[in-house]
Formats: sequence, C-alpha cells, structure tokens
Amino acid sequence: MPAPRPKISIVLPARNEAGSLVPLIEQLRAQVPGAEILLIDDGSDDETRCLALDPGIRVITHPYSLGNGAAIKAGARAATGDILVFMDADGQHNPADIPRLLAKFEEGYAMVVGARNSASQASRGRALANGLYNRLASLITGQTILDLTSGFRAVRADYFKRFLYLLPNGFSYPTTITMAFFRSGYPVGYVPIHASARQGASHLRPWRDGVRFLLIIFKIATLYSPLKIFFPVSGLLFGSGLGYYLYTFITLHRFTNMSALLFTAAVVILMMGLISEQITALNYRDGDR
Repeated sequence: MPAPRPKISIVLPARNEAGSLVPLIEQLRAQVPGAEILLIDDGSDDETRCLALDPGIRVITHPYSLGNGAAIKAGARAATGDILVFMDADGQHNPADIPRLLAKFEEGYAMVVGARNSASQASRGRALANGLYNRLASLITGQTILDLTSGFRAVRADYFKRFLYLLPNGFSYPTTITMAFFRSGYPVGYVPIHASARQGASHLRPWRDGVRFLLIIFKIATLYSPLKIFFPVSGLLFGSGLGYYLYTFITLHRFTNMSALLFTAAVVILMMGLISEQITALNYRDGDR
C-alpha cells in the first residue's frame, strides 16, 4: 500500500503586494492543486487584506508590520501541512518551480532551496554580497551553500517548527534556518531557479540591511560553531605575542608587558570559545528533540 502523499502548505508573507497576489494565487492553484495557501498580511495599507474574502485562502493579518521573519513564523505556526513552501508574494518566484522543489525533496532532503542564478540578482552589489555570504557560510559549515538568503524553499514542517525560537523577525530568517539545519545535521538540497524582478517597491534598504546581514552571519557563525571563530582569533593573538616576544628578546633581552597582554588575550579568547561551544550545544538540545 503506497504511503499517503504529504500535505503541502504554501506560506506567502505579504506587505502591500495586492498588485501581484491575484495572478500569483491563480498560478499556485494551477501548479499545486489541493495545497493549503496561507497569506500573511504584514500590516499592509493597500488592498492586500481584501483577499481575505477569498474562501480558498487562509489569511492572517498583523495590525502593523512585524517584519518578514515574524510573518514567516506566523504562517508556520498556522500551517497544517507536512511540507511548508515559503515564497515571496511580489512576483519574484515562479510557482512553476514548486513541483521541481518537491521532486528534489523526495530524494530525502529535509529542506530544498531555490538557488537563484547570477541573472536573478537585483544589482551587481547584491550579487557580490550574496556571493560573499555563500562562501563564508560554506567555509563555516563545511558544506557547499549555493544560496544562503533565498526566501524560496520547501521544508519539512516538523523540523522547521523546532527552530522557530531561533528565527529573527526581520529579513534574515533564510540565513538562520539554513545554518540551524546544517548545525543539526539535516540534509539541505538546492534547485536552480530564475527569480524575476519584483513588482512594486522593495522593502530592503541595501546599506542598512547589508550590514545587518553581515552581523547576523557572524552571529549565526558563533551559534553554529563558535570555536571556528574564536580559535583563529586566539591563534592570531598567540602568534603575535610569540613573534613580539622573540623580537624583544633578541633586541632588548626581556619579556615585555605587550607580549604578556597578547598571550593572556589569546588564552581568554580560547576559553570564551570553549564555553560558547558548550552553550551552543545546550542551545540546540531542545530543538533536536
């Protein structure tokens, strides 16, 4: 007897996306018939919330904007499906790619990400930034990460909900959930996609959100494996202290306060890394249950 097909829930975080939602929902119904569709209206002041009149869509309305990550979490909590599909409601993501994500999912992955090609990047600066994020995250995890920040992904609902407490309310939920899955040993796959230019004005502010993304990557790096950050810093300080000691011993025949400071800092940083590593292990214990 074949296993029953998993139920699909599609979560659409939306803020002032009324212009693109009607054709998007029509395409979703054609591409994934029978899927549960949840529209999370994140404090829109246009006609987005009027789609609540459509009986085939579950609409969750925030009285004011709580952020993209908060909308994702609200959708995940309300979804009843076995597999959650997250995608933008601004027309960037093509519903025709969902069957490809789900087909990849059946190969045994816990999460499948739509990896944007180079022609999908909104600007050269954003392409360079995303490339930097991908390389840094790949270095930290030891796995090839093709698109760290893509918001188009299919994921096992039970695994995703374990990490809701880690997800921020802003735009960086894809970064956080990707690092959490790698940290917990859940397989992550990628399907190449082409993302179109968004319809309407972007809610991203490149400089502010770029700096925020970098800070979050370092934060997630310390959550993923703190020693990968603390140990090189400690080694650099120890090497500097040793080099300075050799220099002062040869030229002045003495051990200076600067060498002692560098050696002490190296030991303190290493101890901080070891303690952080233990805290990280405890932090993920509840999520792994």
